[in-house]
Amino acid sequence: MNRRMAIHDMRDCLDTLSPDICLLQEVQGQHLRHERRLADWPSQPQHQFLAGGRLHAAYGANAAYDYGHHGNAILSRFPITRTRNRDVTQYRLERRGILHCELALPGGREVHAMSIHLSLTERQRRRQLSQLADYVEHCVPRNAPLVIAGDFNDWRQQGHKWLCERLGLREAFTELTGHPARSFPSTLPMLRLDRVYLRGFQIVSAAVHAGKPWSQVSDHAALSVQVKLR
Repeated sequence: MNRRMAIHDMRDCLDTLSPDICLLQEVQGQHLRHERRLADWPSQPQHQFLAGGRLHAAYGANAAYDYGHHGNAILSRFPITRTRNRDVTQYRLERRGILHCELALPGGREVHAMSIHLSLTERQRRRQLSQLADYVEHCVPRNAPLVIAGDFNDWRQQGHKWLCERLGLREAFTELTGHPARSFPSTLPMLRLDRVYLRGFQIVSAAVHAGKPWSQVSDHAALSVQVKLR
């Protein structure tokens, strides 16, 4: 019976982490029905509301419908110099995409960040991972720092090793614990659906944020990783 919008609590939760880069999935860019029905529905798109004027924000719409659209988002403490949204949809009723941002760090360094949400079916995920690998090889310099994170839905870890080997990536939780994090459901995580892949970073620490208050704002646990540039 709680009528408070979860998006307000989500912003509070993210603020406690004070992230430099935040990669989000299933962000609502527009929802006219909720806007009319809910008094505390934000007047801004959710990615801008979560950024709160303190972070730079980018959004890539994946699924569009009569009353709105949703997709991936990237929030960054650093300026976003370029944004591209890659459609990797394999089935028209399950729209999926890769949001790619180039971030300008102090000292002239640049980081490439990608927020991703893959299909529920393994066959479609294999094609999407191949599209992701092709895209990274063509659009990201080999020596550029890179983070790819999001909901891979790869609970059987079928594409994990292949992706790491092809792109020279390391998955943060696998590096520290030997396996990806359990992230779903957020109340008591059992399935390893979400990943944080890195290239050009030293991985310092990683944490899974499950249970309250995180389970009240998302059905997936939030993952956070502390890194250093190499």
